[in-house]
Amino acid sequence: MIDKKIAALLNNQINLEWFSAYFYLDIYGYYMDQNLNGFGNWFYVQTQEERDHAMLFTQYLLNNNERFVLQDVKAPKIIFTDFREPANAALQHERAITKSINTIYAAAYEQKDFRTMQFLDWFVKEQGEEEKNTEDVVKRYDLFGKDPKGLYLLDSELASRVYAPPTLTV
Repeated sequence: MIDKKIAALLNNQINLEWFSAYFYLDIYGYYMDQNLNGFGNWFYVQTQEERDHAMLFTQYLLNNNERFVLQDVKAPKIIFTDFREPANAALQHERAITKSINTIYAAAYEQKDFRTMQFLDWFVKEQGEEEKNTEDVVKRYDLFGKDPKGLYLLDSELASRVYAPPTLTV
């Protein structure tokens, strides 16, 4: 049985993951409106990943005889004024998600909830990858994005990202 505090944190994480999907879908729309379809693709793939993360947390609760509780998902309300802002906002968002997962992990550690810790191990690793990949997009934009040819090539590179379902089983 999962401790009620940990169950509440996991339920909150479900909401954060759904918000992340909304957030990245919003960024996808921004880039598509700007005709940066490669950037749009990169964030569309990110949307799919976040949706799957929400479902993994949901399934984990169900597999442990806990009810998941859906919460309202707020629409993102960010207005972007340049091409860098969405990628940088995504990086800041990923850092906040990492902090949230670390909080759940610390609570599981405190309760000696080794099953939840083992489940979260995948997300800890995943968040390292998420932060690195998003930071790479920001850094590449900083290097190449102000030059039209560089922006075109970066956009083309980001168009090659394909969705790969998570490998975690719960």
